[in-house]
Amino acid sequence: MRTTLCHVIAMNESAKDFTPLVPASEIQPELTLRSILLGALLGIVFGAASTYLALKVGLTVSASVPIAVLAIAVLRPRNGKRAILEHNIAQTTGSAGESVAAAVVFTVPALVFLGYPMGIGQTTMIALAGGVLGVLMMVPLRRYLIVKEHGTLRYPEGKACAEILRIGELGGTSANKVFWGMGIGAGFKALQAVFGGVIATVGTKLSALFGNKLAYFEKSYLGCDFDPALLGVGYIIGYRTSLIMVAGSLMTSLIVIPLIYTFGQGNPNLFGFGTSPIADMGWNEIYKAYARHIGAGAVATGGLFSLFRALPAIGSALKSSAQSLRGRSAGDAVVERTNRDTPTPILLFGAMGLVALIWLTPMFDVPLIGAALILMFGFLFSVVSSRVTGEVGSTSNPLSGMTIAVLMGTCGLFLAVGWGDPVHKKLALTIGAIVCIAVSQAGTCSQDLKTGFLVGATPIRQQGTLVIGVLTSVLAVGFTAYGLNLASTRDVKLEQPFAVAAAQLAGRESVQLRAEDAAATAPNTSPSPQEFVLVRLSQSELPAGAALEPGNYLVDAATNQVLWRRYDGIGGDRLPAPQASLMATMIDGILDQKLPWDLILIGAAIAVFMELLGIGSLTFAVGLYLKVQYTMPVFLGGLVRKIADRRYRRAPDAEDEPEGTLFSSGLIAGASILGIVAALQAFVPGFDADYAILPSIAFLAELPFGAKSEEPIAHAFCALALVALGWFLFRSAAPRDGSAR
Repeated sequence: MRTTLCHVIAMNESAKDFTPLVPASEIQPELTLRSILLGALLGIVFGAASTYLALKVGLTVSASVPIAVLAIAVLRPRNGKRAILEHNIAQTTGSAGESVAAAVVFTVPALVFLGYPMGIGQTTMIALAGGVLGVLMMVPLRRYLIVKEHGTLRYPEGKACAEILRIGELGGTSANKVFWGMGIGAGFKALQAVFGGVIATVGTKLSALFGNKLAYFEKSYLGCDFDPALLGVGYIIGYRTSLIMVAGSLMTSLIVIPLIYTFGQGNPNLFGFGTSPIADMGWNEIYKAYARHIGAGAVATGGLFSLFRALPAIGSALKSSAQSLRGRSAGDAVVERTNRDTPTPILLFGAMGLVALIWLTPMFDVPLIGAALILMFGFLFSVVSSRVTGEVGSTSNPLSGMTIAVLMGTCGLFLAVGWGDPVHKKLALTIGAIVCIAVSQAGTCSQDLKTGFLVGATPIRQQGTLVIGVLTSVLAVGFTAYGLNLASTRDVKLEQPFAVAAAQLAGRESVQLRAEDAAATAPNTSPSPQEFVLVRLSQSELPAGAALEPGNYLVDAATNQVLWRRYDGIGGDRLPAPQASLMATMIDGILDQKLPWDLILIGAAIAVFMELLGIGSLTFAVGLYLKVQYTMPVFLGGLVRKIADRRYRRAPDAEDEPEGTLFSSGLIAGASILGIVAALQAFVPGFDADYAILPSIAFLAELPFGAKSEEPIAHAFCALALVALGWFLFRSAAPRDGSAR
């Protein structure tokens, strides 16, 4: 699921009558070193923030508008020249990086759920291949989708950025809102995650409030994470969407989990899909064994519904694009500056060469059939993404649905030829990840080229900048995802080792045992890392009665003995990565056929009922999958939006509300970047993994309101801090003249 900042303007002239802000005859500074460097820097910052956000709650926020605003504030006109084209280059470079980050985190971390290590090199190469491929496949469509269809295709985010750039050139900018948001977001996050001054989550079980009066709600939990970034997300997506999302989480906490617990109480010896009787499970165990699978089924079904709704646009996109490609050879004798595209042979050979590189590079480990699938699905859905984005914007672009369709098609082919080994699961994910990134990048590329068309940019320069944006951001995305995962990864020695068949080690990769965990288990041994084979074991592959959960285990290849349990950071309580978990669930479900399909189908049925009620099932399903403490701050942000809209007499959830959305973008960026820095504290000796703080600098943690406190005052202080954040957010939404109109 992806949200956007939209400030839509009316530019409905036909392409023939349209004159851009900088006419073709006017030569102004454009592709300058300072614009590229600023765009690359902002792309890295917002890309890292998107990585953190997507791992946390499966949401990302388009950074195009805040990057455009920051570019206006930093890049001033020089030598009497206009700077609007430089601003556009900076915005294009930055948004390309952020788009790659979103798609990477939706797919690549699924490696962890499939039992493979997630490395920097592999993540970077997948991101690079998909990002560049998306640009190369969309550019040939520019003249048709952007120019010829001008006035027909809306491209709301592209028009929003063009209007921001126009206003900025006239002297109007709201960059201070973004900077203030970044400072406040980082400050509040530091108070909680660095100095330990606020507990991470305010919440309680219902049984703590009502005792035995609500016996079957004993396992229900209500909570709210203290995370400024999530409040910012809630404000941007608006009250209605955030309400639908938190409703899904409340259904899990107040209906699904109590029902499962009720059935477990009536059957004390019922194990079901868990490792212990349901009656003995805690709420978190019930969530992992049951509710999460129900949520996954709902998310997959919701993604498919969004894809089905886009089918008319998909058909139109394919038909129109085929017509445009047939007519590409009829160019003008003299091509104006604003109509110069990258030559088609370069695009064609570039795409073919990139796919050949994927096939021949050992790091990808993709055979020829896999490369062919990438080329076929990549072009098909890149065309679809570009067209659908033009019609409905990035908000309704069914990225998840298209990725699910790619995975279903790929896994279906694999199943037909008898491919179902772990190595084939990894191959299916690699194909799906590259295509997903290409699809995401194609949509963003079309929005950026629309902005360029409106302001009078030179297309070939902007297209080169898009590739630069991909190249500069992929390392940041790879390092961020890898670092966040590694920072929270733990290896726990098994009390009772057990053996696995040698066949289960085939195609698996060797990994190092964390030196810290080895030294903690055996203090007198050398702390040097030890190598094991990483294996993903299902419930049926674990010893009966061992009370072990399905997951990743470390095996001594010499003896085939399972000695350690690996708890990766991704997939844990702090970084659940819901979208990536869904992708792994789809691959496992088709190739293994061992999933709890009863639970999956219950989730699918819930999504169908939401559709019948006229409610977007994908938003509700994401909430159903996530724990309530993650969606509650999103809802609170949406609630602030509703109060602000009423107080300042604006239309509810209006797309043209620039004040609070710019502050919220800064809030997200500041809090997310600080969250990444805080997570990296785990590499410093003495880190307290239980509270995710470094005691040597968390000097507030031991106070009555601090992170380690169990006193009621700690929960009250956390709630007060959330109210303070909400007040800042509310004040940021005031009109520029300070009136409520």
